[in-house]
Amino acid sequence: MLETLRAQAEPTTLAALVAISGLHANTVREHLDALVRQGLARRHPAAPAGRGRPAWLYEAAGMDAAAAPEYAGLAAALAAAIHRTSASPSEDAVAAGREWGHELARERGAGPAPSAVAARREVVSLLDEVGFAPQADARSSVVRLTRCPLLEAAHQYPDVVCGVHLGLAQGALEEYGADPDGTELLPFAEPGACRLHLMRRTR
Repeated sequence: MLETLRAQAEPTTLAALVAISGLHANTVREHLDALVRQGLARRHPAAPAGRGRPAWLYEAAGMDAAAAPEYAGLAAALAAAIHRTSASPSEDAVAAGREWGHELARERGAGPAPSAVAARREVVSLLDEVGFAPQADARSSVVRLTRCPLLEAAHQYPDVVCGVHLGLAQGALEEYGADPDGTELLPFAEPGACRLHLMRRTR
């Protein structure tokens, strides 16, 4: 559980840790309580959101806690605003993500790759740089994203946050000269990972 906590880019709730670990909530809670007692993890209440007691947020001890919660809070606020005000939150999020993907790839000096496989490998490398800890198959067609830079926001507003991440991959693929058609992101597809398909799946 400590490694799972260390892999998160922001303080994380029990519910999110249950989702990514695949363990029962009571088991996760026991592990977290033990880590807190041993000084290996910290917990603090989340900002109040409506009625009821706020959830506990957990993080590995020694993490740089100064900037991450502010960044995560900003991302969650933006995702909430898009979710609430957009007529099509998912489509708008994908469009924003595509622009971001184009920009990130251009910053890396993107140009047409020699093959679709090479283009996908460039995208996997970009995803690694921005914090997704990707694990790709040999042809980089299926990628396990084992870390989410915005895990809490993704749990609250998956249509927006996961839409942005899908668009990021699509925009980057285009910058490297590959066809993004058929790209698909399956949020929380397995314990501890989302699954990104960088080419159309055969059904």
